[in-house]
Amino acid sequence: MDCGSDKIIYMDNNATTRVAPEVVDAMLPFLTDCYGNPSSMHRFGGQVGREVTKARASIAALIGAEPEEIIFTSCGTESDSTAIMSGMQTEPDKRHIVTTRVEHPAVKTLCENIDHLTGHKHRITRLPVNNDGTLDLDLYRDALSDDTAIVSVMWANNETGVIFPVEEMARLAKERGILFHTDAVQAVGKIPINLKESQIDFLSLSGHKLHAPKGIGILYVRKGTPFIPFLNGGHQEHGRRGGTENVAAIVGLGKACELAGKMMEEENSRVRALRDKLEQGLLAAVPRSMLNGHKSERLPNTSNISFEFVEGEAILLHMDRFNICASSGSACTSGSLEPSHVLRAMGVPFTAAHGSIRFSLSVYNTEEEVDFVLKTIPNIIANLRELSPFWYPEHAK
Repeated sequence: MDCGSDKIIYMDNNATTRVAPEVVDAMLPFLTDCYGNPSSMHRFGGQVGREVTKARASIAALIGAEPEEIIFTSCGTESDSTAIMSGMQTEPDKRHIVTTRVEHPAVKTLCENIDHLTGHKHRITRLPVNNDGTLDLDLYRDALSDDTAIVSVMWANNETGVIFPVEEMARLAKERGILFHTDAVQAVGKIPINLKESQIDFLSLSGHKLHAPKGIGILYVRKGTPFIPFLNGGHQEHGRRGGTENVAAIVGLGKACELAGKMMEEENSRVRALRDKLEQGLLAAVPRSMLNGHKSERLPNTSNISFEFVEGEAILLHMDRFNICASSGSACTSGSLEPSHVLRAMGVPFTAAHGSIRFSLSVYNTEEEVDFVLKTIPNIIANLRELSPFWYPEHAK
């Protein structure tokens, strides 16, 4: 299989990212010569264990945590499930969860099935969002109650990039003695995070969103937070997550976090400028197009644009012919004929929600790529609209 035979313009980094070459180099020894079990007593395993410890410290440094507050998991989904289930189990007399209508399926689906998983009846408050994808803090305050066990709110939305005020939300939860979890999978490495200055109890991170491999994530658990493991087994992770450590991926995630700290300024300057150029160019060139999400309170790499009266899947198929990769929403819901639950919650018109495309850039994107996309996509939209039974010439005015 040759995935590199053609030049790919990859603008789907919220789905997954390229593994950085430096990360691959850091991982390779642990796939070949340094294969010892980090839990073994001999020196061969002990030297591997020291590299796991080093990676844990690098990850903690990126998010302003202590190394002992980091638990290695297989992915962001496992981290989300672990945090929410632990919160429900450590607060057995409480039966209320507060979340939002725009969460990733990792949280959304878990909350939909929480009664079956716990054997108890729960009340779920799903906070609405405004038309620009932002949250109303007054509605959030009103939702908190003495029966609330845990709040789970994403730091940044995976489809629109809209950033939520989770630090303030965590503070308000803490005032009521309520646990707070945030899915920060899209936020880590793109915006500064310092958990020492927050009241956040749990934070989820996934390696493959910041140029580490798939199959590795972490759950941050604030020191002193009551916690019950999701996966039980051996003594790994100080008894907080059973299973032999995925050493190569852990080392890779540690290296990726080091790189992310160094590249964050570039994410918020050059990558943001590329995103803005792409966004402004498409909105100017394509009539009846619209930006989904708050203009400024957004990740620097993400732009979600709706092109009315055409199908997002058709746009993606035509883009694919030019080797341009983007998304019509979350990669975890691709293949669904239903419009995005995020855009529906924002009140995006049906004719626009079906034609939404998410562009998500990284430090590996170039201005030449943006120029090519700006030259290509307006023609794709124009051609598809000629075939659309819903498009009329007066729509272009």
